[in-house]
Amino acid sequence: MAISLKKGENTNLSNAAPGMTKMAVGLGWNARATAGEEFDLDASAFMLNEADKVSSDTHFIFYNQDASPEGSVKYMGDNRTGDGDGDDETIVIQLDRVPANIEKISVCVTIHNAAERNQNFGQVSGAFIRCVDASTDNEIARFDLSEDFSVETSVVFGIIYRHAGTWKFRAVGQGYSGGLEELCGVYGVQT
Repeated sequence: MAISLKKGENTNLSNAAPGMTKMAVGLGWNARATAGEEFDLDASAFMLNEADKVSSDTHFIFYNQDASPEGSVKYMGDNRTGDGDGDDETIVIQLDRVPANIEKISVCVTIHNAAERNQNFGQVSGAFIRCVDASTDNEIARFDLSEDFSVETSVVFGIIYRHAGTWKFRAVGQGYSGGLEELCGVYGVQT
């Protein structure tokens, strides 16, 4: 039975799925129909050290760099439409292979070319993040974003982090108006 989280809540993934080593992070959304251009939302992951920064640009995982150097975090492909039920994009994390200096993995979604297309997360509904044990396909935790983001073009959906030898998940739902570029600045990626 999956744990349904509210913004700011945490859950212990290691206790909920003992022995889990491979986790799929599913992300989904529905873009509202507009008279303008199609929406293209993209998932990304920032592998963060104790200073909440990427150790190097190779620890920023997204559509142009789909795996971390050691292969512990992988972006599974770009869904340009978001059509259909279920996960629109997935990031797979091999928890037992995440380098020891990585304390958090921030999972985000951005709207591609949002400024040029005059798009924001206020035009997106039904957004969610879910943590799934990849070996059993059991959903462990889920966070349905319910906040109305009127100017934000990127959102930190959730953070997977280490705590006292276990892996935990925090439901975040924090929006930024500067898109992927702003997130890269926040997490220390050299663009």
